[in-house]
Amino acid sequence: MIRWQYCLIAIVWFLGSSSSEAQQEKISWSQNRPITWSDFRGAPEENSPYSANVNSGIGYSWSYSTASGEPILVFEVSCSFYPELSWRKATITDADYLLEHERAHFDISELHARKLQQALENYEIGRTVRLDLRRIYQKIESERVAMQEQFDKETSHSENRNKELEWQVYIDRELEKLKSFQHQ
Repeated sequence: MIRWQYCLIAIVWFLGSSSSEAQQEKISWSQNRPITWSDFRGAPEENSPYSANVNSGIGYSWSYSTASGEPILVFEVSCSFYPELSWRKATITDADYLLEHERAHFDISELHARKLQQALENYEIGRTVRLDLRRIYQKIESERVAMQEQFDKETSHSENRNKELEWQVYIDRELEKLKSFQHQ
């Protein structure tokens, strides 16, 4: 009987590790580990007018329990960069400067991950937890997408260096304001 238990555990472990390997590779945002050009492994869109594209986003998982008699919400927020969906063209002028622009896009995603963390921490559990959490996420995700678009519009996709600098200062300041909501 014990041999079958070990065999079953080994099979479950193998299947679990196989399915996680099949998931999309991602890099979590970290102040200590900025993305580099070597992280951009997607195929470039040769017809694109842009020299690079960063693909990042925010997400969350959650569980809810009333087993203790009190409603308890447990959640985890993430901010991820997707190497296989991010790309750069071979012919880039001023690569260091452009990389900073792409990093700023990832920072904008992190800023909104912190906003999501804050909103979920402040959420008061009601009767429609699933719907409430979905609405909170969708609102913040919409704000993230709008900010990404505004950033590109105002900086002319990195061409306006003065606006780029203004945005970087703004993003850094906003990240600092929400530092206590940085997730691990």
